[in-house]
Amino acid sequence: MGNFAPVMAECDAPELIVAEGELPADLRGTLYRNGPNPMFPPLGTKHHWFLGEGMVHAIRVEDGKASYRNRWVHTSQYETQRNAGRRLIGTAFGEPAAPGGEGVRQNVANTNVVWHGGKLLALDEGSPPVAMDGDSLETTGSWTFEGKYAGPMTAHPKFDPRTGEMHFFGYMAAGPASPDISYQVVDASGRLTRSEMFKAPYASMVHDFIVTDEHVIFPIFPATIDVERIMKGGPVIAWDPDAGTRIGIMARNASVDTMRWFEGDPCYVYHPMNAFTLHEGGRTKIVADVMKYARVPLFPNTDGTKARIGLEDTPSMLVRWTFDLDDNSNSYTEEPLTDLGGEFPRFDERFAGQVYNQGFYAANLRPLTPGNPFDTLVHLDLTTGNRRVYEPGEGKYVMEPVFVPRSAAAPEGDGWLTTLVYDRSRNLSDFVVLDTDDISKGPIARVELPTRVPFGFHGNWRNMA
Repeated sequence: MGNFAPVMAECDAPELIVAEGELPADLRGTLYRNGPNPMFPPLGTKHHWFLGEGMVHAIRVEDGKASYRNRWVHTSQYETQRNAGRRLIGTAFGEPAAPGGEGVRQNVANTNVVWHGGKLLALDEGSPPVAMDGDSLETTGSWTFEGKYAGPMTAHPKFDPRTGEMHFFGYMAAGPASPDISYQVVDASGRLTRSEMFKAPYASMVHDFIVTDEHVIFPIFPATIDVERIMKGGPVIAWDPDAGTRIGIMARNASVDTMRWFEGDPCYVYHPMNAFTLHEGGRTKIVADVMKYARVPLFPNTDGTKARIGLEDTPSMLVRWTFDLDDNSNSYTEEPLTDLGGEFPRFDERFAGQVYNQGFYAANLRPLTPGNPFDTLVHLDLTTGNRRVYEPGEGKYVMEPVFVPRSAAAPEGDGWLTTLVYDRSRNLSDFVVLDTDDISKGPIARVELPTRVPFGFHGNWRNMA
């Protein structure tokens, strides 16, 4: 419904209207966004938002002007269906393919889009990345790191700002419903330098992970994937609190064989904000800030029933987990960082894996209504707890914020917050730039896009060379 529905046209708009304010002269680069954009109607009645074919949107900013382009990601799934002129691959978990779709490798490439090693990579979490041209958005093909890794890749790789390395993992790496997780490191040029495999305590949907400058953290939450349950006709992914939360931690310079597992109460985290390693009083601690749900949203219980509570009842809350690596306990502590829930946490990624103080996320200040997600952006000082918010107004909805530093040497959090805002009254989207000095003052620039951009998942900024 509404802005969850797909747009069916690919377009190029070489010069957009700056409807409010001015684009900063120093803001030069491209904001990429990715999200589900189903190319044909569902096969049945159990369509899941996560499974529409991916479409990448790009807003390029240069010299105070902006342009727009969007393209579907041309996976083998996309190409086969386009040639057939109809849906062949279902958009519900566990749904069989329609006649003609048997044997087609499923890859929606709809969750995130990152720039690394000279390639724009469209990602979901069950497939290898799909490479695209960063300017034209034309698909160049599935990318297997020169044939060295063809397994699944998370949609949330982590980038080390000091080394330029990209770290990523893949779950169900040994096949469907397997507990095996792969871990890879790619250098700044895009060359695979490390690849290992380990078994998690159980098979689950592992959406994201965490990397500090010294450690790697693999959170395993009870959104389980159970073969026996699936064979009996049960849900592919289900909330199974009896499995508990297990969090594996290892040093970055150590083997996966050294993984240490911590245990916690059942919960789910789609997205961490950031994490760092501390050395205090002769002890080593890991601090991880995450958006924590009481249960996994958007998936049923193990018996197939829906949760009795929805997202409006249990929003994710930003909490801080602390792991004491010199303690004999396998537990960890938790403290809330703010009382306003939200999602899509971001930060100044020049401080990825390091001590940091500034965070951003999307939230709701108005009652959540069907078909309309977040209406507010938040800038949170993690040291003081002070926050400022940007509210675009009634009937307007924000997407994930992406921070761009004012300059390479600017202090942490000093720069611009970019996002897309959907305006229900116009049925169009805007590209919005906020100054992090005070986002509550509203946009320093609002650029009208020629189309609406459906509510999707993630995006990133690529600086212009």
